[in-house]
Amino acid sequence: MYLGIDIGTSSVKAVLVDDSGVIVGQASEALSVSRPQPGFSEQDPEAWWQATVNAVRGLPSGPRAAVRAVGLSGQMHGATLLDDKDRPLRPAILWNDGRSASECVELERRVPDSRAITGNIIMPGFTAPKLLWVSNHEPEIFRRTASVLLPKDYVRLKLTGEKVSDMSDASGTAWLNVGKRDWSGALLQATGLTRAHMPGLVEGTDPSGSITAASAEQLQLPRVVVAGGGGDNAASAAGLGVVSPGQAFLSLGTSGVLFVVTDSLRPNPDRAAHAFCHCLPNRWHQMSVMLSAASVLDWTAQLTGEQDLPRLVERAQARGVSRQSPVFLPYLSGERTPHNDPNARGVFFGIRADTDAADLTVAVLEGVALAFADGLDVLLEKGGTIGEITVTGGGARLPYWGELLAAALDRPLTYRVGGEVGAALGAARLARLALGGASAQDVCVPPPIGRVVQPDAALASLLATRRRTFVRLYQDLKNTFVEYSA
Repeated sequence: MYLGIDIGTSSVKAVLVDDSGVIVGQASEALSVSRPQPGFSEQDPEAWWQATVNAVRGLPSGPRAAVRAVGLSGQMHGATLLDDKDRPLRPAILWNDGRSASECVELERRVPDSRAITGNIIMPGFTAPKLLWVSNHEPEIFRRTASVLLPKDYVRLKLTGEKVSDMSDASGTAWLNVGKRDWSGALLQATGLTRAHMPGLVEGTDPSGSITAASAEQLQLPRVVVAGGGGDNAASAAGLGVVSPGQAFLSLGTSGVLFVVTDSLRPNPDRAAHAFCHCLPNRWHQMSVMLSAASVLDWTAQLTGEQDLPRLVERAQARGVSRQSPVFLPYLSGERTPHNDPNARGVFFGIRADTDAADLTVAVLEGVALAFADGLDVLLEKGGTIGEITVTGGGARLPYWGELLAAALDRPLTYRVGGEVGAALGAARLARLALGGASAQDVCVPPPIGRVVQPDAALASLLATRRRTFVRLYQDLKNTFVEYSA
């Protein structure tokens, strides 16, 4: 058996996979997010560990006792600050926290070639500007900071006693030279840190340590090796079999991601595309990222009072998109690709006296789909190629959303059986690879196809027309967002 653990934003998921790749057990434990001020997003690192313990112990005891290796995946970018006794100094600042916009500007001023080093524009979601914010606003905590870990790597520390990260997760810190797969001394120095503050680096398929006796007892696991693992998106790619150049997936999770594998670093920082290491050696990937995807539908359910999401979407499907339907900008937490704008906010446009909950839901589903179309253009404009696109994430369970996405992208979308397991399955596959004796092509195979959604020509034409309004709305409101957020 191989155990994959995914430290998500809303929950920790654990999955057991046997030698033939079949999932034999799953469990999860919910997490909550604290928002102490507008634009802030934090979690207690100890909550990750307790949720991990509960999720793992929720798996069947027999298969759990047969685990041969463990893999980790997790939400990226979270700044977990530890003192010299490895105790958290404050709540972790998460990926969707927008407080450090001015620190991003300052870091790029201090390191003028930062985009050439990292392949990325420095964004508020990344880890490095968060540390500069702490230095500016919480200097005593910064002074006491002995090490900085990402969320899954804090769980690794609790599991193994080792401070280690993998290349894919480290890519999202803005401290990594992504082409060379090593920490950048210049960017560390620009945030007042050194290599001594950083974890060691391994590939996602490498061993990173073994479970300690105390953790093995607490989780009721054997003392086995823990793989390097990966950031949630790279691990999801491993779970979906997206491992060769040109293969891609679209994730409808809390955030939205369009991910494509590349054979080398292919940056497009000026358009807020991400260019990161894959969790597999000698591979990289590009991503367009939107900060609010399936979470926008949850918000719509609360707004309308309809908590049955499938029912809410059924009503939206019955209504459908028309030329006069409201338009929605899905920027509830700001946006990354292509705008890199922490000040952007959600907007409904075109509401009339007869607009109802079904109309608003259609607008929300369409708005997310149109934002993905923005991201697809960014990934293609530097000459990239994208082949088959697999859909994953909680939103993949809603067929009507798939119809809108296929039409907005004007491309077929592939849905795979069990594909929603995503990052936890990928982590389990990385655990197997860490033991050696198998190749990524043999282990990271695509799950079987459940269905393929082809774009409807009439709907694709309508959405292409409406997308012009969608794009223009953001441009018209861009300066207003800044004034509103000041």
